[in-house]
Amino acid sequence: MPGHKFLLACIAIFFNTGILFAKVDNLRCMWRGEPSTTMVIGWGQVNGSDPVLILDTLSNILKRNAVKNTYQVDFSTAYKSMKNRFVRLRDLKPNTIYYFLIKDSNSISREYSFKTLPSDNRKLSIIAGGDSRNHRKKRQLANILASKLRPDFIMFGGDMTGADNSRSWVRWMEDWQLTIGKDGRMIPIVVARGNHERSNTVLSRLFDLPSPDNYYQLNIGRNLLKIITLNSMISASGNQKEWLEETLNESNDKIWKFVQYHHPMRPHTYKKSEKYSQQKHWAPLFYKYGVDLVVECDAHVVKTTYPVKPSMEEGSDEGFIRDDEGGTVYIGEGCWGAPLRKNNDNKKWTRASGSFNQFKWIFVDEKNISIRTVKTDNAEEVGRLYDDNKFEIPSFLEIWEPETGAVVELEAKPDFMGSADVEIVQKKHIETPVVLAAMEKKEIPSKNKGWMISVFFFLPLFLFMIYPFLPNFRELKLFSIKEE
Repeated sequence: MPGHKFLLACIAIFFNTGILFAKVDNLRCMWRGEPSTTMVIGWGQVNGSDPVLILDTLSNILKRNAVKNTYQVDFSTAYKSMKNRFVRLRDLKPNTIYYFLIKDSNSISREYSFKTLPSDNRKLSIIAGGDSRNHRKKRQLANILASKLRPDFIMFGGDMTGADNSRSWVRWMEDWQLTIGKDGRMIPIVVARGNHERSNTVLSRLFDLPSPDNYYQLNIGRNLLKIITLNSMISASGNQKEWLEETLNESNDKIWKFVQYHHPMRPHTYKKSEKYSQQKHWAPLFYKYGVDLVVECDAHVVKTTYPVKPSMEEGSDEGFIRDDEGGTVYIGEGCWGAPLRKNNDNKKWTRASGSFNQFKWIFVDEKNISIRTVKTDNAEEVGRLYDDNKFEIPSFLEIWEPETGAVVELEAKPDFMGSADVEIVQKKHIETPVVLAAMEKKEIPSKNKGWMISVFFFLPLFLFMIYPFLPNFRELKLFSIKEE
């Protein structure tokens, strides 16, 4: 084939002339489908034309002239001053390392690699965090540490940049290259939209998301894990809520269920507002259908909670109460380089909170989840892990050790120990209408609204007392305001 001969000629020229690597940058990899058999490779095309991706299961593609597996670009978009190109790889082998190059009309790139997830329920390593805007050096350190820990993938909960403009995104993509290992290994990213992503279009065009609404799901392993990404920047009710309940209702066979989104329902700083709508529409569904872990961001503080359920009963705090038997654990809240805030709004069900740069490092198998909060500022001192030791603790890794313990452990219920043949029942149950009715009748208490209650109580009393002394008071018509 003429194209095949041309490609071999390019490789020959590469070795004979010492031509530079292809001008591609800003690489990232994601999923649109089954993580064990698909992968999306994205990059920025700096120059050249007609790029193709060359793929093989063995390294040193150029030296071996292994150029038969070539893939055309599936999606192109000029966006945020980048010529974004995406190849959607399908029909891959589970739990397999793939090596690839990008060739264009000018030259051929260096070699990179990625690893598909297993199709069985073997143990996984996951990093979860978000909010990387503003402090670029801190962001870079977190990216370096992610590369060293070699997770199977990263859950990133939004607010990548501060300004959401071209300059900010080009810098963010440049810094993301620090997550690539020295051997070229790339880490897949699972992204959620934050408030600093100005529209749903941003993530769809930069990460080739499977849904234009920025909410979607991934099924991992045989029945090990479901990850649901929600969009807290659009309505928590309506279509998104219907999709969420339908997705959870179809997930009873999954041992574990994770959810990520940007805005925390109950932030652990007074600087951020409460998200009543999310709590009203999502939290009861999390509890009803057995969501085990929720990753929130946005507040720029550190938190882990005890397992909690939605409740207005005595002993509850801000609409939740501790439930060790069937509750959901909430972790977060950002700190991948964004400006830190004070953790000054703990709840009765808060396990620990703090304020420092961090992300969560999560191990998942059929029987247990272990969650560590990793401080990221000393990334350059930390040892490097590889595929064969990625569940070990590397040298000089700084793991947060609050009084309640350095590791949050969750155990799967007996019916969820990986037996795909037994009938799976819901792990948790809640009378959802009862909780929703309670929330509608009585607004969930908030420490942030105490001043508002005082104003609305004392202002009418004050005006009533001074009314006789103001002869022109009726002209102000303060008492003729209609209720909305």
